[in-house]
Formats: sequence, C-alpha cells, structure tokens
Amino acid sequence: MVDDMTNAEKSALSIGEVSTLTGLAPHTLRFYEQEGLLSAVRRNASGQHVFTEEDVAWLRVCVKLRSSGMPLPEIRHYAQLAREGEGTERQRFEILRRHEAKVRQQVADLQEALDVIHAKVEVYARHLTAGTADRLWHDGPDCGGPLEHRQ
Repeated sequence: MVDDMTNAEKSALSIGEVSTLTGLAPHTLRFYEQEGLLSAVRRNASGQHVFTEEDVAWLRVCVKLRSSGMPLPEIRHYAQLAREGEGTERQRFEILRRHEAKVRQQVADLQEALDVIHAKVEVYARHLTAGTADRLWHDGPDCGGPLEHRQ
C-alpha cells in the first residue's frame, strides 16, 4: 500500500488531540482562534480543524500568558506582531518586559501574603500544641505585629 500522506498531514493534530496536549477545551481553542490568537487554523478534507506542533507550542505560551494575568487583547496584539515578523521585535520585547514586571510584582505580593499566612499557621500550631487554642481571638486577631498576644 502506498502512503499518500504528506509530512504536514502526518503531523496534523485534531482539535481533540490539541485539547489533550494543552488542557484547553475544544470550545476554548475555537475561541482563541476567533480572538486572533492563532494563525489561520487549517482544516482537513472533512472540514475539521487541524493544528501543527507549532500551534500547540504557541497555545502553551498563550496559556501561561493568560494564567499569569495578561489580558486577551494584549496577547492578541503580541500574536499579531509576531505574525508581522521582522521589525516588530522591539514592540514584542516591550510587551513581554512589561508583563514580566507585573508577574514579578504578583509573585512578591503572593510571597508577602504567604508570609502572613505562614505566621498565622505557626500561631495556631503553637496554641493547638499547648492546649491554649481557646485563647485564639480572645484579645483580637494576631496579625503578625509586634504584639505577640494577638491570634
């Protein structure tokens, strides 16, 4: 039997396969396509969406940009600049640099919140171990300030 499939056809991935690889629902994949986050997605002879490995790699980037708080319009703008190619590198760099700064601030804010939560967990653990948990909140919350009697 002769193999008539081209390499492109062999590497074409269905929307279900891409959904499995990326964790994105088929509905989300279609939405991302409609929003202009993907290059024109091809269709096979049956009219079904087919994706490339490059599409999957880009979708993984989109997922991380989105989960780290980048708005869809900004991802769309970045994607458009990437499709335009040469001459847009500085703009793409600035988009990523600004987003990186925002994510770094989010991480710092989360670390500060974690430190407060950790201090509260230690207070509870100490009181539970000592059998003095009934004193928690007796004199107000312990928010990690200089007054150690707060819970």
